[in-house]
Amino acid sequence: MAETLLSPGILTRENDQTLITQGPITAGTAILGPTVKGPVNIPTLVTSYSDYKNKFGAAFESASIKYEYLTSIAVNNYFQQGGETALITRIVSGTFLPSTGVIAAIGTGSGDFTTASFTLETLSQGAIMNNSGSTSTSGSLVSGSGDNVRFEIANVDSGSGQFNLLIRQGNDTNANKIILESWPGLSLDPNSDNYIEKVIGNQRKTFSTVDGGQINTTGSFINNSRYVRVSAVNSPTFDYFDNEGDFKPEFTQSLPKVGSGSYLNHLQEGAFSGAKGNVYGSGANGNTKLKMFEEIDVSSIQGLEPAYYTASISLLQNQDEYDYELLVAPGVTIQNGAGAVTSMIDTVTQRGDAMTIVDTRDYGSTISQAVTNAATQDTSYAATYWPWVQVLSNETGKLVYVPASTVIPGVYATNDRLGAEWFAPAGFNRGGVGGTIQAERKLSPTQRDTLYLGKVNPIATFPGQGPVIFGQKTLQQKATSLDRVNVRRLLIELKRVIGQVAEGLLFEQNTAATRNRFLNQVNPYLESVQQRQGLFAYRVQMDSANNTAEVIDRNQMVGQIFIQPTRTAEFIILDFNITPTGVEF
Repeated sequence: MAETLLSPGILTRENDQTLITQGPITAGTAILGPTVKGPVNIPTLVTSYSDYKNKFGAAFESASIKYEYLTSIAVNNYFQQGGETALITRIVSGTFLPSTGVIAAIGTGSGDFTTASFTLETLSQGAIMNNSGSTSTSGSLVSGSGDNVRFEIANVDSGSGQFNLLIRQGNDTNANKIILESWPGLSLDPNSDNYIEKVIGNQRKTFSTVDGGQINTTGSFINNSRYVRVSAVNSPTFDYFDNEGDFKPEFTQSLPKVGSGSYLNHLQEGAFSGAKGNVYGSGANGNTKLKMFEEIDVSSIQGLEPAYYTASISLLQNQDEYDYELLVAPGVTIQNGAGAVTSMIDTVTQRGDAMTIVDTRDYGSTISQAVTNAATQDTSYAATYWPWVQVLSNETGKLVYVPASTVIPGVYATNDRLGAEWFAPAGFNRGGVGGTIQAERKLSPTQRDTLYLGKVNPIATFPGQGPVIFGQKTLQQKATSLDRVNVRRLLIELKRVIGQVAEGLLFEQNTAATRNRFLNQVNPYLESVQQRQGLFAYRVQMDSANNTAEVIDRNQMVGQIFIQPTRTAEFIILDFNITPTGVEF
């Protein structure tokens, strides 16, 4: 039909409006640190601890001793205490590369395995993904493990040009397959809707330190697989069918062979190889014992140096890409990584919509040392807690001491679940440190006073209660409302919600009608916050008084929000008055 109507008639046209613009990755807390596997320096969303284990692993061995990183313990505790989403950034030392599996084509001769159909690449990086060694009689990979994967091709149909791809767990057997993903009806025809790159994905993300840190993405199709991407289609079959609807016989030789073989070595049984990077940290290997938990110091933070964190921390300044409320890097302290701590504080301060929990000292420090280190910082966007606490490592079954930042995200999650962001994450009602056995030491009232005066929130221990957060100060030195965690988090939440309302007014006409739209959304929201005990009082002004002709001519719209935050009862004074007999009450 013609594109325009030249005479009376009906013109029907299609407007494809299904393009979805991806918003920022949203998470409750952002956690940085070493992990067993996973993408390197790429902030990745996890929605449960099992999801974390699938993407980043859990336990590993160093010098024949089984360990669990603080990152894993922090994620597990966070979800156990009610957290819903976490943004994980894997920090490593050295060069890390993914592992590849090259799938042989049908046209490959029995003695020639050099013709590839397509190539897969693991999303996780590091040598842990390699399993291309020998195989047992059962078809298991000797170097296969629960942390890596293998592939298998099934149901190849030359008539349709389709085949199935199975992603299996690296330590299964041919008799007892553990299928992690199944991708049926794939094609090598780029013009087909079920083209393998479209279905599985071919994007590769790499981290660059240019301009303070950025993520570079190659590939046209998003990754739908949780484990692999298609790095190359070596033998594509453009237009698999001819004009008569028959398949082209020469293309059938490009289809992958049934089974789990690779042209690199047909006996690999679907194995992957070529990855680089170890899990043990700088200069270490499986026989070198890492400094973990109580042994962490400036020379080694679980095998890493503080400088390895800085660029990845700066990357999280990007509000367009990452949306989170709390930032932690368990193991990094003011004592052993002042530069990284400063970077964390700068990141959340620049964003203005998140806080960071920082630790002052390594294990075994004194109260005066903790207070001295805390005094080096002055910001309402950070808080610190002390001392370390003991937890059970679920992956190793051992009791270990961890810095407070490992468990504080869980406390905040509990606080928000029971109350709201503007409630104090402290005290017996919402400040219990779930999942902990005991604090490094029991604090006396005098010691708690010393810590609190020094802007360090004490982790107190009471009979029958377990560790409890007994303070909610930020690291701000000036005595204002923002020297309390609940007020800072209230402001963050108000700015987030009201900022989203304001975004809807950008490039709209600067008229009274537009300004009233703002007031009609913001006032009811603040009223709800007041009813939920977040505010004593508030007032919102956006009218001709603060939007004068001069302001409008500068293409500005000005709104003023006045709030009186509620204060918490941190000091309760009870006067018991004894009166003589005969006094009436």
